[in-house]
Amino acid sequence: MSILNEPGRFLTGSTMAHVLRMALTGTVGFLFIFAVDAMNLYWLSRTGDTMLIAAAGFAFAVQVISVATGISMMIAATALVSRSIGAGDTALARRQTTSAAILAALLQALIALVLLAFRHQILAALGAGGEAAEHAARYLLISLPSLTIIGAGMVINGAIRAQGDARRSVAVTMAGGLVSLMLDPILIFGLGWGLEGAAIGVGVARIVSFALGIRVARRVHDLLARPRLADLGESLGPFARIALPALLTQLARPVGTALLVAVMARFGEEAMAGWAVLTRLIMVAFGGLFALAAAIGGIFGQNLGAGRYDRLRSTYRDAVIFGLGYVAIVWILLHLATEPVIRAFGLTGQGAEVIRAFTSVGAGGFLFAVGLFVTNAAFNALGRAPWATAINWLREGLLTFPVASLMAASFGAVGVVYSQIVVSMVIGSVAGLIGMWFIRNLKPGTAPDAPVEPTIAQ
Repeated sequence: MSILNEPGRFLTGSTMAHVLRMALTGTVGFLFIFAVDAMNLYWLSRTGDTMLIAAAGFAFAVQVISVATGISMMIAATALVSRSIGAGDTALARRQTTSAAILAALLQALIALVLLAFRHQILAALGAGGEAAEHAARYLLISLPSLTIIGAGMVINGAIRAQGDARRSVAVTMAGGLVSLMLDPILIFGLGWGLEGAAIGVGVARIVSFALGIRVARRVHDLLARPRLADLGESLGPFARIALPALLTQLARPVGTALLVAVMARFGEEAMAGWAVLTRLIMVAFGGLFALAAAIGGIFGQNLGAGRYDRLRSTYRDAVIFGLGYVAIVWILLHLATEPVIRAFGLTGQGAEVIRAFTSVGAGGFLFAVGLFVTNAAFNALGRAPWATAINWLREGLLTFPVASLMAASFGAVGVVYSQIVVSMVIGSVAGLIGMWFIRNLKPGTAPDAPVEPTIAQ
């Protein structure tokens, strides 16, 4: 009997224990991948060419659009599959996993084509010019075609996580990172291929993660069904109702990032190099929050499918407690690591000041962002995905650029960092209050229906 035929793992036991297990194992995976990305940047810095680091910053601002799309597909798959598992409908869970992976691959392929066609125009709009723009464009030309693979892979890994298998989900994530960790110094520094070598490493790593995800989903969990057009049609509606608003939510962040890049680019390559390092530092340091948001979606989904509303409330509470504790610890560690980070990446002038501004003050803004992360996960998993979309676009589309511009005019490059504290305080607090109100008032009739008449696969 496959593991998928067992009762939902999140339906019994302490919700805090489930939050800790899923979030901590997810954090290991996220931190490893982001650390590998930071090492990628480190090897670029060893070339002694600040322009390459700036080019990486511009390329990352474009790349996050595609990553955001993959995450939205994973969110939708996790929500649907976990509900079906919680309700006991394992046959539906298989069909949903397969259909979601195919739909994600098709959408990512379309996005890759659009980004490839307009990469020069997008980079120019971000403020990239000269050699930095050319290197960034070549990086995108090499790395974007593998989006189709990573889109399907993220969905399959999300289904593994929805089943509650945190350990193997992390293994799938880390497999690609290990490949990148081995290839990057050879391709970037050893062979002297620079940013183009980093792009090749990204493509190889994505293929490895996808292959392992397929193996785990099929052999361990029996989570994949034979692809059928009828199943695609059956899954498209429910999938789109979560994926489309989740996509709009996820796209808010890269749009906000792009706007911040446009403001920071005014201060030159030195500041942009510092910003490129800072974006990686944020992903490494606060990967636990990204992992938390991904982890609790499956817990919410299974308990919704089983009608356990009391456990939905305790899961929300425990996730907020975990997030606040995590941020407090990380902020202290960042403050201690400030100067070593600056020396490691060879940052000077405004680039170094950007890092110091974040580690001393800016990181504290994530205390308020905890409410936003947890509330987003709850809304996406519990049938209110458009609410998450509205809150995130209020932050990234309405507040980010004007606040960053005003504070940059007053404080220079570090003002861009300080602006994010102000935005996080406002939006994070509002999101947390709305999330608590929503979860406390959730009951039958106000949440999406769980699958009925389970069809347990033999």
